[in-house]
Amino acid sequence: MLPIIAVIGASGSGKTTLIEYLIFHLSKEGLRIGTIKHVHHPGFTIDVKGKDTWKHSQAGAKIVVCAAPNEIAIIKKRDSSSKYEMERIINLVKDEELDLLIIEGFHSLIAKRQDIFKIITTNDEEDLRQKLTDTEDPILAIAGLITKQKTAALGIEIPLIDIDSDGEEILKLVKGIL
Repeated sequence: MLPIIAVIGASGSGKTTLIEYLIFHLSKEGLRIGTIKHVHHPGFTIDVKGKDTWKHSQAGAKIVVCAAPNEIAIIKKRDSSSKYEMERIINLVKDEELDLLIIEGFHSLIAKRQDIFKIITTNDEEDLRQKLTDTEDPILAIAGLITKQKTAALGIEIPLIDIDSDGEEILKLVKGIL
């Protein structure tokens, strides 16, 4: 089974920084890493108006595959009112011979899942307490901007890891689930 880690937290809390760190160091060791990123921006599209792929979808195609020498992109059109189905999104990458899948965001779809490891990034103690209330185990670690604060006694048994000074610790935790 493909190990999955979700990095969840508010915008600006350090999710992308942590994910970049993990990808860089783990891929340098030869691991094949895939990611899924939740984009919140309404109207976001990778398709370009007027290009052939855009014309295909405008004509009614529900899925358009763009194959170039160095990339393949799959554009699946969906009704903006439909809910995300996490399993369908994960299944898009399941056959890619990955060692690890990292998901950024999708807190509402991930929080209660016990088959997905989580790392919470947060800005402050109040946000952390809220995320911990809403999120079920397994939680591997807490990271992000909160680690820059001098909050010594959070009363939490989950490792609080500053990747700038203790990055090796989070790498050990991640490798422990592979």
